[in-house]
Amino acid sequence: MTSTLRQPVPVETEPRPGRWLALAVLVLAVLLVAVDATVLGLATPYISEDLHPSGTELLWIGDVYSFVIAGLLVSMGSLGDRVGRKRILLCGAAAFGAISVLNAYASTPGLMILARGLLGVAGATLMPATLALIRNLFHDPRERSLAIGIWGATASAGTAVGPIVGGFLLEHFWWGSVFLINLPVMAVLVLVGIRTLPESRDPDPGPWDLASVLLSLVGMLALVYAVKEAATHGFGPLTLATGLVGAAALYGFVRRQLTLPVPLLDMRLFRHRGFSGAVLADLLTVLGMSGLVFFLSQFLQLVQGRHPFEAGLAELPAAVGAVVAGLVAGRAARRFSVRAVVSGGLAAIGVSLAVLTTLDATTGYPLLGAALLVVGTGAGFSFTVTSDVILSSVDKNRAGAASAVSETAYELGAALGIALLGSIVTAAYRDFAAPPGTPESAHESLGAAVEASARMPAPTSEALLEAARESFVHGLHLASGAGATVLLMTAVAAWFLLKGQRLENAA
Repeated sequence: MTSTLRQPVPVETEPRPGRWLALAVLVLAVLLVAVDATVLGLATPYISEDLHPSGTELLWIGDVYSFVIAGLLVSMGSLGDRVGRKRILLCGAAAFGAISVLNAYASTPGLMILARGLLGVAGATLMPATLALIRNLFHDPRERSLAIGIWGATASAGTAVGPIVGGFLLEHFWWGSVFLINLPVMAVLVLVGIRTLPESRDPDPGPWDLASVLLSLVGMLALVYAVKEAATHGFGPLTLATGLVGAAALYGFVRRQLTLPVPLLDMRLFRHRGFSGAVLADLLTVLGMSGLVFFLSQFLQLVQGRHPFEAGLAELPAAVGAVVAGLVAGRAARRFSVRAVVSGGLAAIGVSLAVLTTLDATTGYPLLGAALLVVGTGAGFSFTVTSDVILSSVDKNRAGAASAVSETAYELGAALGIALLGSIVTAAYRDFAAPPGTPESAHESLGAAVEASARMPAPTSEALLEAARESFVHGLHLASGAGATVLLMTAVAAWFLLKGQRLENAA
C-alpha cells in the first residue's frame, strides 16, 4: 500500500484560471448544508407542535442527519476521488434539493426522521467534494489558506443566514418553508457549477470497495446509536449488543483498509501527528458545542419569549466572529503557530460556554451576545487552521478521502454531542414537578409543555410553564458546563498534539 502522506508528486505552480469563480460555486454548496443545519434548530418548536414527536423522536429528528452523513462521508469522499468530484458534487446537490421537499412536507415524526436520513445521504457527497476541489484548484499554500478561510466563513455565514431567513419564513409561513429555501441555492449551484467547476479525480483510483462502504456505514450507525441510547436510557442488552456490532464493524473496516492495495481510506494518514491532532480537535470541539447549538434556539424562543426572526438575529454574533476569524486564521497561524491559534481558539470557546452556565430567563442580551461572539471567533480560528492542516497533509489525488475524514469528525462530533449533551438536557428536563392535571406529554419536551399549557387554566398554565422552563434551563446549564470542560481539555490536548506543526508558505 502506498502512503498518501507527502508523496513526491509534480508540483503545479501556475495559478488555475477561473479558480476564484469556481470557489464561489463551491461555497454555495457549503451554504446549502449550513443553512439546512441551522434552520432545523429554529423550526424545532414548530415541528414539535405540529408532528407531536416524543422526546426521543425529537432527538432523532435532530441527529439522524448527522448519523447517516457520518457513516457515509468517507465512502462518498473516496467515491468522488474515483468518479470525479465535480460529478458527485452536482449530483449530490440536485438530490439534496429534491429531498428537501420531502422534509418540508413530512406529516409524521417517522417520515421526518426518514427524510432527514435521506438528506444525510445526499449531504455526504457535498462537503468532501468542496474541500477536495479547493485542494486541486489552489496550488499556492497561501491562496489555499485564504480559500479555506472563505469556505469556512461561508459555512459560518450560513449559520447566520439560516436563522434569520428561517425566522422570517416561520413568522409568515408554515415550518416546512424553511427547507424549501434549499431549492434556489441548489438550482444556482448546479447550473453555474456545470460551466465553471473543473473536473478532478485520482488518475489511478483502484476499485470502490463495497464491503468497506458497508462496514463503515454499519459501524458508524450502530456505534453512535448505542451511545445515544446509553446516554438516554442506560446500558441495556440491546444497546450493548448494538455497540459491539458497531465496534466490530469499524474494526473490520480498519483491518480491511490495511490489506487492500488501494483502500477507501489510507489508515497511514493517522501516523501523521498533525493530521490526527487536527481530526481529534475537530471531533471534540463540535461535540462540546453541538448540544448548546441544538437547544439555544429553543431557549431564545420558549424560555425568553423571542419571535423566530428575533431569535435568528440573536445568534448572529457567533457567525460574525467565525467569518472574521476564518479569513485571517491562516495568516495568524503562519505568524504565530498552528498550535497557538487552534488551542487559543478552543480555550476561548470553553470559557464562553462556562459563562453560559449563568443563563436564565432574565439574562440580558449583551452577555449572551458577547459569549456567542467569542464562541464564533474561537471556532473560526480553530476549524479553518485544522482544515488547512488536514488538506496539506495529503497528496491532492486523495484529497476527497482526507476531506471526508475531517468532515466525518465534524459530523460524528455533532451526532455524539446532540446525543450525549442533548440527553443531559432531556433527562434534567423530564424530572420537573408539574402541577396536577398536566398531561404526560409535557415531560417529553419544552415545546410540548408550551403546547399543553395553552389548553390549561391560567394559574395552572403559568405554574407549568415556570416549572418546565426552570427545568430546561437547568439542563442547559449542565450541558454548557460539560461542553466547557470538553473544550478546555481539547485545547490542552491540541497544544501538545500540534507541536511543531506549520502551514506551508510556498508551493
